[in-house]
Amino acid sequence: MNKKLLAVAIAAAAFGTQAVAVELYNNDGTTFSVGGHVSVNLNGSEQGDTDVGANSPRINFNATQDLGNGFTADARGEWAINYLDGGEDTFTTRLGYIGVTHDELGRAVVGTQWAPYYDVAGVTDMPIAFANDFLYELHGELGTGRADNMVSYRNGFDFGEAGELKFGLGWQGKQTTTYTDEDVLPNGDIQFDRYDVRYGDRTQATLSYSIMGVTAGYAYNTGDLEGESLDFNTFSLNYGSYGKGLYLAGVYQMMEVADFEQDSYELLAAYALANSLNFSVNYENVEEKEKGFAKETAREEMALQVEYNFTPKFVGYTGYQFDLNDDNGRKTDDKWTIGGRYYL
Repeated sequence: MNKKLLAVAIAAAAFGTQAVAVELYNNDGTTFSVGGHVSVNLNGSEQGDTDVGANSPRINFNATQDLGNGFTADARGEWAINYLDGGEDTFTTRLGYIGVTHDELGRAVVGTQWAPYYDVAGVTDMPIAFANDFLYELHGELGTGRADNMVSYRNGFDFGEAGELKFGLGWQGKQTTTYTDEDVLPNGDIQFDRYDVRYGDRTQATLSYSIMGVTAGYAYNTGDLEGESLDFNTFSLNYGSYGKGLYLAGVYQMMEVADFEQDSYELLAAYALANSLNFSVNYENVEEKEKGFAKETAREEMALQVEYNFTPKFVGYTGYQFDLNDDNGRKTDDKWTIGGRYYL
């Protein structure tokens, strides 16, 4: 991992891909910053009323420390903010980890973090309003987004004009998670059913290669779910940088556990003008198949979106998502949103 890749790795870990952080302290190899963002938006749909919502608001605290001999440590704590409803869940944990990075030996991280899997599969998860939903289905437990209690390792090699190679590894230990289902009874009462799900050891490995603005990636994620083998095979391809001219990306995910299969893919095309006005269109499709049954469409959506940076810290956005899934007589529900995001 050369020094350019080292700087990118720590910056991405400390500040995120789209966030802006305020550095409060920088002295003698130690830094401390506060970042995150807040957003408000008006939401509506064919089947629902217009209301005020928030789009993934968060606050984070970041620190780095030069350890000497080429090693740099960083720590991050990040919490989602429920500032509209408040109550007991005003703050919920998003991230919490410690990482150590070396310009040749790579980067190791322990804690709740963005998984190596997301480095490959998150290339279409870019627009603010509507983006890649299937990555977030139990992503903490399955390690497809922000992975709970993970140990990870990343490294990369820059070959100059011949391109850049990166790889990542991740591991999560056994855990049992309690979920709650909400059922509406015939008399209108609400019943809450709680149940436990056991996850065994889960591991993942990723590989990506970039040249001339094009990056191809592959991710393999495997583990144990209730005693059954769970496997993900994911491929991605992207060109350019989101928010800078033309950006094209696609991701295809195949998941299999016991007698259940799920094929998911997302395509994204975006173009940003010199004044930062960014137009995008994305399409997402999720199909599921259970042994003995025909394949069914679980989700099919297409969204048109626009984003504009009024200032480096304030972004306006709007989008309209078409619900294309009318399989088996399902009633579609198009959605729209308009809002603003302020980066701390």
